Amino acid sequence: MSSIAAVAIGRNEGERLRRCLTSLVAQAERVVYVDSGSTDDSVQMARGMGVQVVELDTSVPFTAARARNAGFEALKPDLPDYVQFVDGDCGVQAGWLAIAAAELDARPELGIVTGWRREIHPERSVYNAIADFEWHRPAGEIAACGGDMMVRAAEFDALGGFNPVVIAAEDDEFCARMRKSGKTLWRLPQQMTMHDANMTRFSEWWRRAVRSGHGFAQVGALHPEHFVAERKRVWVFGAILPAVTLIGLALGVWPVLLIAGAAYGLSYFRTVSGLQHEGLTRAEAKRLSVLLSLSKIPNFWGMLTYYKRRMTGAEMRLIEYK
Repeated sequence: MSSIAAVAIGRNEGERLRRCLTSLVAQAERVVYVDSGSTDDSVQMARGMGVQVVELDTSVPFTAARARNAGFEALKPDLPDYVQFVDGDCGVQAGWLAIAAAELDARPELGIVTGWRREIHPERSVYNAIADFEWHRPAGEIAACGGDMMVRAAEFDALGGFNPVVIAAEDDEFCARMRKSGKTLWRLPQQMTMHDANMTRFSEWWRRAVRSGHGFAQVGALHPEHFVAERKRVWVFGAILPAVTLIGLALGVWPVLLIAGAAYGLSYFRTVSGLQHEGLTRAEAKRLSVLLSLSKIPNFWGMLTYYKRRMTGAEMRLIEYK
């Protein structure tokens, strides 16, 4: 039987972390929790549950990639066959680890197996609702997945783990290297984790979108074939059309404003139609489409942040939204 370990990462997750670790210790042979400078009782809680704890050096910028790598290193020298990575604000569904491991056992061509992540409280805010929609992607062969994944430990080690300087979409960057190594990525039509985004303010959603834009640019620079469509949409709807609108306002050129408005309107209604096609009601689709349309502006700000950092040699520091 294949051996399975789990690595959870977090900071100040409170009871969400307890839920996460409880779900893991019931399924994994070893569990490592990596703490990124918590000021609550996360570390003591994890140790009290019998979980191995790694506390990151606070003098080095935190990233999810760095934390996951540290957790993996703590498993050496006796590496398991498979490692389940999970964020500390997620609870892992009962039986998931066995299901994912069985898929890896049966299919040696697979390097990563993932499943569906859902929000615990999508009804609490439109921001939670849009996160819930983003998590539910088609099953089957995939190009990339989020940080909740089960990976072959030997393949992870051979690839050097996550890139610690990638502050957002580090999971996409790792998945790109896994695919280039010849392994296939697979999403099972199974519930994997329950996530608690707990986004209740517009400012939190905005900064999350800024972080996503940074990821589009940074991962796109490392893997030009990745996030191509996303970057194009951000340039058009987050940069070019806003600039055209501002110029039209300044010069009083109303036809330009009408064209820009029509472009945004067409994009919005196409998004509404697409969301309905994916199973949302018209009311839900209209509500989420507002944020999806608006998100291109903070996405562009995030891309600019990356380009500025790269040009000036500044550190790639984490953009936190909560």
